[in-house]
Formats: sequence, structure tokens, C-alpha cells
Amino acid sequence: MQRTLKELADLVGGRALGDGATVLLGVNGIDEAGPGEITFVANPRYASRIRTTKASAVIIADAALAPPIPAIVAADPSHAFMQVAAAFVDRSVPPRRGVHPTAVVGKAALGKDVGIGPHCVVEDGASIGDGTVLEAQVYVGRGARLGRECRLHAQSVVREECVLGDRVILQPGAVVGSDGFGYATVKGAHLKIPQTGIVVIEDDVELGANTTVDRARFGKTVIHRGAKLDNLVMVGHNVVIGEHCLIVAQVGISGSAKLGHHVVLGGQTGVAGHIEVGDGAVSTGQAGLAKSLPPGAVVSGTPARPRQRHMRGMGMLDRLPDELREIRRRIAELEKRLKAGPQ
Repeated sequence: MQRTLKELADLVGGRALGDGATVLLGVNGIDEAGPGEITFVANPRYASRIRTTKASAVIIADAALAPPIPAIVAADPSHAFMQVAAAFVDRSVPPRRGVHPTAVVGKAALGKDVGIGPHCVVEDGASIGDGTVLEAQVYVGRGARLGRECRLHAQSVVREECVLGDRVILQPGAVVGSDGFGYATVKGAHLKIPQTGIVVIEDDVELGANTTVDRARFGKTVIHRGAKLDNLVMVGHNVVIGEHCLIVAQVGISGSAKLGHHVVLGGQTGVAGHIEVGDGAVSTGQAGLAKSLPPGAVVSGTPARPRQRHMRGMGMLDRLPDELREIRRRIAELEKRLKAGPQ
């Protein structure tokens, strides 16, 4: 598969600089790219690497960079690179269609062009929308509803009565609708509280590998449209995640927490139960959110506090050993003078 620079420039709505007939065979990062590959620079800090890359072409935002190799000028190089990368995807293998002979499909409603792979199980009362594909060993529970053009990768699970919108992607091992963590301690024993609710996942959501979304104790756990969850994320019962949130790996969101739209949670962030995170708020990696955050807040640390304040505090901690040594030195000098008496 190959594309010319001019073809790719037209694809992304950009402008070709240099030889538009340059033949390109794939994409790569600026440090890893070699001959025949196209790369990109989105951050001006990395512009100097254009001079050392071995790529045959580069996508840039500003023609003033005057790259020594052919280039595409695009308003958003990151987005343009994503489009270019998609153009090189090998689509020669058609998507799975039909039901594999080893699959077990109950009395379910299957839409047009559905694909059900080896050893899948689809229980009675489930419905699967047009063009949805279940790869090997996927489980769809009783009464679950899957929308159109979803892609459920190997060993992912959608338990009973849960709902997926259109174009939802579940990476391998993702589980939707596992029981919430609910127990009542009676005379020292932990008795299971029935988890009678469901999970609703709206359109264009993606769940990473081994991410789990607990069903509600009652009512719904909801992930609104466009949200993207990385690998190993845990979403507790009755959580609500707003539109277009980005949840990075190993985040844990406790029960009944509510996230507004476009919230970003860095890796290993912990979110306490029953708090609210305002629209557009950002937590950096390993932050601990114990209290609600207002819209637009940017926080770090545990317990989470405004990022600048956190960074100042960390800077003070770094300086503390030197400052303590200086204080001890001065105290030692004062003690020495006192012992020596008046001069």
C-alpha cells in the first residue's frame, strides 16, 4: 500500500511542500521513522528533530519551519497524522460477518451484517445491531442490547440487561455490568447486597483492555457519548461519566461519583465515592480526589490540591534537606559563640 504526498495532503485538507510525487509507504514517530515513512511535529519544541529524522516526509503546522524534506502543512498536525495513519491501514481483510459454527446464540435479535466469532455466547433476549462484530469468546448476557457497528474484542463481556449504543468498542477482557461492590456487615459477616441496576454506555465510547464497569445497585451506571477509557480502569456502581471524558490507565472511580463533560483523569487517579468533578476538570497522574472539584480545576497530589500549589509544595520538600542543614549549621555557630562568652 502506498500513497503520494499530494494524495495525503488532499486527504487531510493540507498543502504539500516540496515534491508532491514523493511515494510514502507508512507512518512512524519522528525518531523512529525511516525512508518511505511520513512523520509529524505538533509541538514546536520538537521542530529541531525535523533536521535529523530519516523520514521521507513530515506533517507540520507552519511552512516557516522550512523542512529539508517534503512536507504537508496542516492546521492540526496531530489530527492530520491520525487521518494519514488510517489511510495506511490494511483493509484487505473484510470484517467478520455471519455466525461461527462454534458460537452459541440463543433466541436473540441479530441485525444485518452481524459478525459473531468462535466460541461466543449470546443469551436469550439479547439484541445486536446492524454491523456489530463480536470477536472470539465474547459473552452477551440475557436481554443485553448492543447498538450498530460496535466492536467487541476477544473475551469481553456485556452482562444481562446492559445497553451499548452505536460504535462502542470494547477492547479484550473489558467487562460491562459486573456486580457492584456492595455488602452489609451483619454480626461480622459480609452479606451481599443485590445489584439490581444496569449499565448504559452511549455512542462512540471505547473501553480499554480489562476495564470494568459495575452495574448499578439500582438505576443505572452511565458512560455518556464519546468518553474514552484506557486499560485497567475500574468504574464503580452508579457512577456517571460525562461526554468526551478521557480516563487514563488504572484509574479507580468509586460508587456514585459524577464526572462532568471533558474531564481528564491522569493515570492511577483515585476518585472517592459520591463526589462531583466539574466540566473540564483535570487531575494529573496518581492524584487522590477526596472532595468535589469545580469546573476547569487542575489538580495534583493526594489529597488533590490546585496543581501550582502542589508543585510549590513539592519544590519546598526538595529544598527542605538543604535548608535543615543550613539551620543546623547556624545553630551550631550560635552555640559555639555562647559557650565562648563575650568577646
